[in-house]
Amino acid sequence: MITTSIKKYIAKCMLCCGAAAALASCNDFLTIYPTDRIVGEDFWKTKSDVNQMVDGCYHSMLSYDVQERAIIWGSFRSDELVKLENYNDNTLDNISAVNLLPTNKYNSWSAFYKVINSCNIVLNHATDVMAEDPEFTEGDYQVIRAQMLALRSLCYFYLVRSFRDIPYVTRSYEDDSQIEPMEQSAPETVLQHCLDDLDEARQFIMRSGSYGRNDWRNWGYMTRDAVHALMADIYLWRAAMTHSTSDYQQAIAFSDSVINAKDAYYKLYQEIEITSKEEDRYHLEDGDKVMQTIFNTDRGNTHESILEWQYNGRNNSNTALENYYYETGNDDNHAQTSALMASQIFNSIATNANTAEAQKIYLTKNDYRFWNFVYEANNEEAQQLSIRKMVDATGDVVEVTSNVGPAKSNARNFKEFRQNWIVYRLTDVMLMQAEALVETAANDSDLVPLRKAFDLVQAVNKRSLKKNAADTLKFENFKSKDDFELLVLAERERELCFEGKRWYDLMRYCYRHMEGVNARQRLADAGAWPELYSPMLHMIIRKYGTGGEGDAVSYKMKSEPYLYWPILESEIKVNNLLKQNPVYIQEKSTSKN
Repeated sequence: MITTSIKKYIAKCMLCCGAAAALASCNDFLTIYPTDRIVGEDFWKTKSDVNQMVDGCYHSMLSYDVQERAIIWGSFRSDELVKLENYNDNTLDNISAVNLLPTNKYNSWSAFYKVINSCNIVLNHATDVMAEDPEFTEGDYQVIRAQMLALRSLCYFYLVRSFRDIPYVTRSYEDDSQIEPMEQSAPETVLQHCLDDLDEARQFIMRSGSYGRNDWRNWGYMTRDAVHALMADIYLWRAAMTHSTSDYQQAIAFSDSVINAKDAYYKLYQEIEITSKEEDRYHLEDGDKVMQTIFNTDRGNTHESILEWQYNGRNNSNTALENYYYETGNDDNHAQTSALMASQIFNSIATNANTAEAQKIYLTKNDYRFWNFVYEANNEEAQQLSIRKMVDATGDVVEVTSNVGPAKSNARNFKEFRQNWIVYRLTDVMLMQAEALVETAANDSDLVPLRKAFDLVQAVNKRSLKKNAADTLKFENFKSKDDFELLVLAERERELCFEGKRWYDLMRYCYRHMEGVNARQRLADAGAWPELYSPMLHMIIRKYGTGGEGDAVSYKMKSEPYLYWPILESEIKVNNLLKQNPVYIQEKSTSKN
C-alpha cells in the first residue's frame, strides 16, 4: 500500500489533484486540465488552490479502478453476477471458483489509497492557506476538512469490508523519501477512527440541498445526509461483527436522520406543508418511473438519491460500468457484449423468495423490478441474463406481462457513457434501518421493532409493484425474527441488485450468525477462525445452478478469512510489516487449502 503503490501514483496524485478546475459547474468538476505547477510550497497560497485539490479528490473516485472494484468487490463475489460464458478472463474464472490468487489484479487497493492520500494532503496543507488568503476563512476550512474526513472514511470503509485488516494512515505522502512501511490495524480500530472523523465532519459539512435546488453538488459531494448514511452503514457493519445492540441503535438513529432530512428537503422543494402527521415520510417514485428517473443516464440525482459519483460522458465516462455491464472493447464496431451477466436467480419468480432455501429473488411478476432490471426477464431457461439496470439506452418501462421481457438493446452510444454511480440512496438507508430494527428485537415476540422493520420493507416493496396488485407482503406471513431478517436481506437484493451492495449484505448476514469473531484482533494474529454460516454459503452457490461447481465453492469457503481478498503479492514484497490473509500464506490458490 504505502510503499510501491505510492511510488507509482504520487506524481499523478499531485498533478491531477492540483489541476482540477474550480467548481463552477459539473462539467468543470469532471475536467482535468494539464498544469506545470507541482503541489508544494509554491502551491498552497489561495482558496482556489484548495478547491482544486478538493476537486481532484472527488475526481479520483471516478477512476476506472475505483468503479471496477465497487462492482467486483461488492457484486461479482455474490450470488447476483456471473461471468459471461464465452468471455475469456481467467482472473474472473478464478474468483468464481474462489481461487483468490495473491497476484490477482483486483486485490490492488491502491486506487482507494490514492484518494486517501489526496485527502490527507488537503487536510495537512489547507489550514496554511488561511494565513495566505483572507478569502479562505476558518468556516471555509472547516467545510473542506469535513468533506475530506468523510471521503477518506468512505474509502477506508470499502477497504475494511474487502480486506478486513488494513493500514490506517492520516499523514500525507508527497515524495518517495517520506514512504515507510506500515502495519495493519484490526477493523474495530479503523472503523472507530472513521466514526470519530465522521462525527466531527457532520457538524461542519454542508447540508444536503444547501447548494440550491437541482444543483448537482447536493449529490456529488459528501453532504450531511451522505455522512449520516455512511455512519449508519458503518455501525450496521460493526454491529454484525460484534453483535452490539448499541451499534444497531446507532444505525437506526443515523438512518432516521437521513430519512427525516430527505422528507424535509422533498417538502421544501415540492412546496408541501411539513406536519408531524404526514403519513408518507419517504416520497418514493412509483415503480414504473424508476428506470426513467433514478437509473436514467440523462438525469440521475433524483430526490431519492444521497450520494452519486458524477459522470458526464464526455470528459469522464463510466467506462468500468460500461465494460462490465453493457459492452466491452473500444471501437464502434465491437460486439454488444459485457463481461458480467445477471445470474439465474433473476430469471423467474418463486413463492419462497424470502427464505434461506430460495433459488430465486423475486416473489411476483407484478414487481416492476423483475421486468426492468434485467433483459429477457421471465426466461426460465436462461442461466445468464444481460443487465438492464443503469445501462439501458432508453430507460423505457417494461410493463408487467406474461411473456419474456425484451431482448438487450444495442442503441447505447459507446463513446458517451454518462451514468452516475449511486453510492447511497434513500431506499438503501430505509432497508439499513429495517435490518437494524430486526436485530434489536429481543425475540420472536418482540413485535414493535419487527413491525417497524416490516413497514419499511413494505414501503420499498409496494412502490415497486403494479398499482392495486394483490400480492403484496403480509406481516402475518413472517413468524420469527429470522423470517424478518431474511425478508430484509431479500428485499435489499431485489431493490439494490448490481449496485455493489450484495456481497457486503451477505457478509453481514453471515457475521450475525457466527460466534468467536474478534474485530479487535487481526486475522493473522489468531490461531483459529470461526466457521462461516452455512445458509449464507447456500445463497452464494445458487448462482451456479445445478451441478458440482457450487458444491466445490461451498467446500472451499470454510472460515472467516475466506470472506476477504488476499493482499496483492507485490505489496507484501515491499512492505515487510504487512501480514497476508492467513489462508493464502502457504498456498497461491485456495483450491489447495
